[in-house]
Amino acid sequence: MGVVVTALAGAGVGVGVAVMLLGLKPGGRSPGASVKVLSEARQSLGPAHFAALAVGLVSLVVTRWPMALVLGTAGTLGLRGLSAKQSRSSIATLEAIAGWSEMLRDTLAGASGLSQALVATAPSAPPEIRPAVAAMAGRINGGLSLEGSLRQLADDIADPAADMLVAALVMASRERAQKLGDLLGALARSVRDEVTMRLRIEASRASSRTAVRMITGFSLALFALMALFARSYLAPYSSAAGQLALGFVGLLFAFGLWLMSLMVRPQLPPRLELSRMEQ
Repeated sequence: MGVVVTALAGAGVGVGVAVMLLGLKPGGRSPGASVKVLSEARQSLGPAHFAALAVGLVSLVVTRWPMALVLGTAGTLGLRGLSAKQSRSSIATLEAIAGWSEMLRDTLAGASGLSQALVATAPSAPPEIRPAVAAMAGRINGGLSLEGSLRQLADDIADPAADMLVAALVMASRERAQKLGDLLGALARSVRDEVTMRLRIEASRASSRTAVRMITGFSLALFALMALFARSYLAPYSSAAGQLALGFVGLLFAFGLWLMSLMVRPQLPPRLELSRMEQ
């Protein structure tokens, strides 16, 4: 019964810590932003986070160590942080931006203006950015200015390449550039070159991700086997001092895992500040 109570208490603490960590972002907070942070963190909690918490709870029940809850949860989330999903999503977005740029270039030849071309390409835009493009088309049809609709599009996609494309479209809407098609083609080629470069980088990072996953997985598996079949060897960790020592070792391990995740995480260039463009 004591183990169950401890597990439930640990679950509450774990969820609270997870919500707090998921809400942390660099930069200052404006007054009242705490409510927004908690809302975003609650939405960010998914099956992977609850699976990590389940691993921590199993570790707690097996070992009866409070520190096992923290280390088991953190280790599982650390392995998830080494996933290439974010990088693949970023590359897919770049390819979509390049494809839509070429689509706009080809549509402009038969359209009566930029607004008509933007609206016409919305239904057939690449799936990765189609919702953002469709929302932009809806704003244009709803009477919002072309420039305002484009600026919101850049915020919806939230990618430096999209910022460059939107900046070109905004300038074309002001000056009615005659060579917008050539500019869109050049932007598409530039984005595709970046995609090629990122694919090469990701190929070189794949081996590093695999090595770190194997090291972390084997470490956690060894610890689990020792907890099940060599409990006498781990008996010193049952004391308060042992828990502190275990926490210190886990902290060092987590720090190394975090450093490795930084090495394999894609570093996006800063976004273009469209708000500084003259209205």
